[in-house]
Amino acid sequence: MASVVEATGKTVADALKSALQQLGCTEADVDYEVLEEPSKGFLGFFGKDARIKVTKKEAAAEPAVATEVKEIPAEEESVADEEDKAAAVAESYPSAAEQLARAEKFLREVFEAMGIEVTWQQREAEDGVIFDLEGDNLGILIGKHGQTLDSLQYLVNLTANRGVADGRVRIIIDIEGYRARREETLMRLAGHLAEKACRIGEEVHLEPMNRHERKIIHMALQDNRRVSTYSAGDEPRRYVVIVPRRRRRRRDYDAQERYNED
Repeated sequence: MASVVEATGKTVADALKSALQQLGCTEADVDYEVLEEPSKGFLGFFGKDARIKVTKKEAAAEPAVATEVKEIPAEEESVADEEDKAAAVAESYPSAAEQLARAEKFLREVFEAMGIEVTWQQREAEDGVIFDLEGDNLGILIGKHGQTLDSLQYLVNLTANRGVADGRVRIIIDIEGYRARREETLMRLAGHLAEKACRIGEEVHLEPMNRHERKIIHMALQDNRRVSTYSAGDEPRRYVVIVPRRRRRRRDYDAQERYNED
């Protein structure tokens, strides 16, 4: 009797490939029926896979032919199996170029859905690949303190590295040098608040920031001998605390405040 299996995949071709592996035969040896076409979800997420039914054709009886079976040493067979597995794993992972192509496709879909025209240039950086976005009125993509830009960057990286264990690419989304300007602003802010902490002799709590921006504050003050810093709170409202190394007693601070008011 013929063997029958059902298989799924991102595309009909992927589903057929999976079924052929299960049956151990080629496409010429089977007939298949598409039970469900693949559907694409919003921005490439939450879509449905293709589902097919594959039937292996019955082969005509052939006269038995005596063949010589050459025994392969167990050690050589084990090495060959490991090499085959390693090659299969390597082929299953997308290359860096494919990951970047995924990112570009995702960005095009997002901007098309938003109805805005955006172009970008790619450039290599020490900590990843930077996508410099260009266009008119792109403030909507930055948001308050770059929160929208960070969310877009997170989704781009999630899409590019889907199904990748090793060799993940890091993509940084920037808009007309916004990240460099934001870093300068944070470094100046760190200096001002460090001075304030020393002046009042009390801890200064900054507003919640993402991990990258908290790191900028910590690094800006790491060589400042008058203060130390640490992070407190839980994500997504984790923040930096600036601590003066010499704390003023509260009554001394109150007296200074009354003097300043007079």
